[in-house]
Amino acid sequence: MNTEITDNVKVSGWILYDGDCRYCTRLAASLRALLARRSFKLAPLQEPWVRERLALPEAELLKEMRLLKADGQVYGGADAVLEIGRAFWWAWPLAQAGRFPWLLKLLRAGYRWIASRRNCGSGACAVGARHRWTDFLPLILLLTTALLCRSQMTPWVFMWALAFALYAGCKWFTYCLAARITGSRRPWLGIGYLLLWPGMNAKEFLNSKTNPPKPKVAEWIFGLAKTIFGGVLLWGIAREFRSTPLAAGWAGMVGVVFLIHFGLFSLLSLMWRRLGVPAPPVMNNPLRATSVADFWGGRWNTAFNELAFRFVFRPIRQHAALPLATFAVFALSGLIHDLLISYPARGGYGLPTLYFLTQAAGIAIERSGVGHRLGLAHGLRGWCFTVVFTAGPAFWLFHPPFIHNVILPMLTAIGAN
Repeated sequence: MNTEITDNVKVSGWILYDGDCRYCTRLAASLRALLARRSFKLAPLQEPWVRERLALPEAELLKEMRLLKADGQVYGGADAVLEIGRAFWWAWPLAQAGRFPWLLKLLRAGYRWIASRRNCGSGACAVGARHRWTDFLPLILLLTTALLCRSQMTPWVFMWALAFALYAGCKWFTYCLAARITGSRRPWLGIGYLLLWPGMNAKEFLNSKTNPPKPKVAEWIFGLAKTIFGGVLLWGIAREFRSTPLAAGWAGMVGVVFLIHFGLFSLLSLMWRRLGVPAPPVMNNPLRATSVADFWGGRWNTAFNELAFRFVFRPIRQHAALPLATFAVFALSGLIHDLLISYPARGGYGLPTLYFLTQAAGIAIERSGVGHRLGLAHGLRGWCFTVVFTAGPAFWLFHPPFIHNVILPMLTAIGAN
């Protein structure tokens, strides 16, 4: 949602709340219709356009709700509540209370007290919750074991071993902290999160009281179609390119992505949503992205995005500017992909990192003054710009050494080539 407020004169302002807070989201949902009558709209503070507009450190950004008015003024906390109250005749006494300094000071203190405890409504407060070193033990042990056993594995098996070590380790430490925060009493959900769900938002998965809409029949059909399409690419079309190994490798690799990420993961999302568990798709219609930031921030592999935002972007953003935090996330993504792609392939070192640094540059360009003037972050131009930046240099990410040394032997081993 990259809409500029000034683009719509009917909007009095945007009420911005913490989208990770169950209390805040429930309150926002219950007041949405009432606020809409006075032309107020609601949006989570975590939205990329909100972060960019407010330009605040993460800890400061999420400390309190904010009101961003159509004229650009920003109010926070109790001041925002008072400003919103001016739009309703029945809230006139509250709005007038802000005229008295001692009452305003009391209202601000009361708001801060409530805001600091807003995540404790379920009886399990996140305040003071921290990871323990044992939470990271499986990640360390699995990754170390995979690295030590490299000589005993073929390159493609070694690649999957590294991927599994990183994935399983991350699943475990996200689960540990979420279990301590939520105090979940449903063990079957914990097992399901660890074994049957690729997402990384354990807190929402384990303890959300929201009931997501039941999937439609069309979604099941589409998910099954993507799974079948991936299988056809992998075990059918890839065979037709035997005379061109590089093309065969790409066809097989794309087939794996469709089969697993777009297909099986989509079906798992539908299954959990059918059971009433919030499990949004890992791949959120990436072809609809109209900006590079939108593509990587909310559409492609949202499981990794969850980790990168929580453990890299948010801590760095508390002490550094937005561009630096963004650059750090993409630099880390590049190094991880070099580990998973170049290291097993024994070649192409640095190319995946170069690819992800290019993505950071793409976001910087679309956020620049020139990018805004050219409309590179929305609409058809934004879509074309995104395709050029994400798909154009893809050969740096999945370079020829990886295709020849990892993908093609894997295709042969599974009977797909």
